[in-house]
Amino acid sequence: MTLRIPPPPGAPRRLAAAQLSNSVGDGAYYVCSALYFTRVVGLSPAQIGLGLTVAWAVGSVAGVPLGALADRRGPRGTSAVLAVATAASVFSFLFIRSFWAFLPAVVVYATAQCGLAAARQALLAGLVAPERRTGVLAHLQSMLNGGLALGAALGGLALGADTERAYLAVFVLDAVSFLACAAVLLRLPAVAPVPGRAAGEPRLAVLRDRPYALVTVLNAVLLLRMPLLSLAVPLWIVQRTHAPGWLVSALFVLNTVGVMLFQVRVARPVTGLDSARRAVRVSGLVMAASCVVFSLSALPGAGGPAAALLVVGAVLQVDAEMRQSAGCWQIGFSLAPADRIGQYQGFFGTGVPVARTLGPLVLTSLLLVWGIPGWLLLGALLLGASYGMGPAVRRAQAAMEGGRPLPGEPVPRA
Repeated sequence: MTLRIPPPPGAPRRLAAAQLSNSVGDGAYYVCSALYFTRVVGLSPAQIGLGLTVAWAVGSVAGVPLGALADRRGPRGTSAVLAVATAASVFSFLFIRSFWAFLPAVVVYATAQCGLAAARQALLAGLVAPERRTGVLAHLQSMLNGGLALGAALGGLALGADTERAYLAVFVLDAVSFLACAAVLLRLPAVAPVPGRAAGEPRLAVLRDRPYALVTVLNAVLLLRMPLLSLAVPLWIVQRTHAPGWLVSALFVLNTVGVMLFQVRVARPVTGLDSARRAVRVSGLVMAASCVVFSLSALPGAGGPAAALLVVGAVLQVDAEMRQSAGCWQIGFSLAPADRIGQYQGFFGTGVPVARTLGPLVLTSLLLVWGIPGWLLLGALLLGASYGMGPAVRRAQAAMEGGRPLPGEPVPRA
């Protein structure tokens, strides 16, 4: 079996270079940011949580108009500007020493990140043929995970030093990585902006597209699995099982390396909406099985069997993650009008900040409070969303092929 992580030469490889450059900085930032804001800045965990919740909530709303801006002004320049804005917000963290300075800075950070994600999707759509987009995105995801792993290792060095200077170096690294990302993006070919809105056309037409909105909501539900390995499973291991604590980092490495090595292979069969629906449906089955296996790790017994069950659950989880990602990438692009990719991707991408905002609360309430029944309920929720995606996609596809309501016209009742 051949594992090819970098994409083919040309625009896809430069997009991957941009992804890799900022993911290295992000990996270091994710590892060190919480300790930096508590130990250096002096914020409480509650203040950090509140700030991040507000920031990602604002970012999820801002992603749609920023994606529309990329459509109108051109995605290459918009992406570069938002990458620079992200770098500036990270650099500002070096000088923050209070919650009221932290809050606007982290709001700018989350807003720029959400807008950058939408603009880069629009840029990819303009540079890559529709039938190749999911495959290229799989390469980008592999590069992302490789960069995050490298960045996390660098962040680990800062954690080992545990000094203010070491943490500041991580923030400088992250800011510089986004500046490098902007420079790489500017070397890509320009994508022409879409024509201006027609008379009576709403500024954000995606907000009136109910079938696409339903697909977006289901995608957001499926993305609730995002905080599993970073938050819910570590707490589950410590509080509910007899497995060793070091397994937390081992499972994170397993997930990161698994996506890096196999995402391209898993995404290869996804070439259209039919295969995308099938991939999402299978991902729901595998994810439900993962939840069952994770729940069994809390049964009375020695740490060895619990650890084995956790490893099996993590393997199933990463398989489900890769299938769901590939299917939803295809769905998000295929159902978006060619002249509104930015705003549609900005809207579809709200699932990520929603998962980051609501996921920790939902998962900790379900799993740590309810225990094994909570895992089973989570599995049923994700399974239901994955099976609901099929009819939702067919409805959105029918609306697209039959002609969505013209801008300014009322949307028909469902």
